[in-house]
Amino acid sequence: DDDDDIPQLSSHTLAALREFYLEQQQREGMKTSQGFNQYSIGSIEEDWQLSQFWYSDETAACLAKEAVVAAGEGGRIACVSAPSVYQKLKELDGKDFSVCILEYDRRFSVYGEEFIFYDYNQPLNLPENLLPHSFDIVIADPPYLSEECLQKTAETIKYLTKGKILLCTGAIMEEQAAKHLGVKMCKFIPKHLRNLANEFRCYVNYASGLD
Repeated sequence: DDDDDIPQLSSHTLAALREFYLEQQQREGMKTSQGFNQYSIGSIEEDWQLSQFWYSDETAACLAKEAVVAAGEGGRIACVSAPSVYQKLKELDGKDFSVCILEYDRRFSVYGEEFIFYDYNQPLNLPENLLPHSFDIVIADPPYLSEECLQKTAETIKYLTKGKILLCTGAIMEEQAAKHLGVKMCKFIPKHLRNLANEFRCYVNYASGLD
């Protein structure tokens, strides 16, 4: 019988699968019934294979508000590999600033024209309409704790910013951050939705509200 070669799922596995799909449907239903906010942190789930770890809501709000103040009225803000700050900025729904997101993960293309595909391995491979030194502040969170990743991301940051930089990375990167971007560690300690093994810090090159 040909059917003998077809693997059969156990009743336990089938039940677990049904439960998984039911939970998934319920989550989707809740999103719809609650007037799902596409900009809320977690609306796009973390992909650990891409080294994605979202900030806590409080941290994202603090960084977003800092960026708005630093950018000034009518300011332009670039979020480089920092999607949860971008999402929080959009939640603020400010009319006196504009923001874009540079991100490798194409799931964030749901945000339309504000999404710019970005690969830190090609730091200056950017669209022509992203003019040099056209952002009042650049917020960046390089995906990996390596000097190579920081150095390449730094090329992008220095190309985009008029001067102000807000960098989020590990405490162990303090020396390299100063070397490549001239930034200093702040007193503010950012938190993530999930605890990270490495101590995480913020760095700036201007007088900020994070100290």
